[in-house]
Amino acid sequence: MFFLPLSFLLLIIFILLLPVLFFLIQIGIIGAAFAKLGLSPKTAFLILIFSLLGSMINIPIVRRGVYGDWISPFSFGEGQAICVNLGGAIIPLLLCIYLFPKVPLKTTVIVTLIMIVVSKLLTRVVPGVGFTIPALIPPLIAAFLAIILSSKNPASVAYISGVLGILIGSDLLNLYQLQAVGAPMISIGGAGVYDGIFLVGIISALLTF
Repeated sequence: MFFLPLSFLLLIIFILLLPVLFFLIQIGIIGAAFAKLGLSPKTAFLILIFSLLGSMINIPIVRRGVYGDWISPFSFGEGQAICVNLGGAIIPLLLCIYLFPKVPLKTTVIVTLIMIVVSKLLTRVVPGVGFTIPALIPPLIAAFLAIILSSKNPASVAYISGVLGILIGSDLLNLYQLQAVGAPMISIGGAGVYDGIFLVGIISALLTF
């Protein structure tokens, strides 16, 4: 299932700027920052590309029927489909799993809980679209908290807490508002929250550099 997110314009701009971005990573400006996440410049570049391309792919996991019951995700034409976005949820979560052994557990949990609350408070329900959140605010707060509270690997703490905070606070904790949204599909990690998740990686790496 394919879905064009609100960040489609960002995708077009990014593709046009790919040669410049590749050059910056190659000379180490962004690559050196992402090294704090334990990624090589080429790996960071591939993750950015796959994340953007993956933002157009939504994987259905369940469907809410017209009577509020949960049915097979392949029962097309009935109720609302609940999907997981490849670029905005699956890829960031895989990176979180990779980074988790490298961060202080207690601090990461504390920052993540704060980010869940912040994301929940910032999230707005847009009828016909889904859940939206300001793109820049969560990544900036995650990076700030990580710098203040974590002397060890703040970039990874910021990334994990930012991703989990947005996915849980903005998407999962608002699934009870499906009826208010009214859209035929709700994408976890997509549409209105994708921009914030995408920027978490870049901002957390750069601001904690």
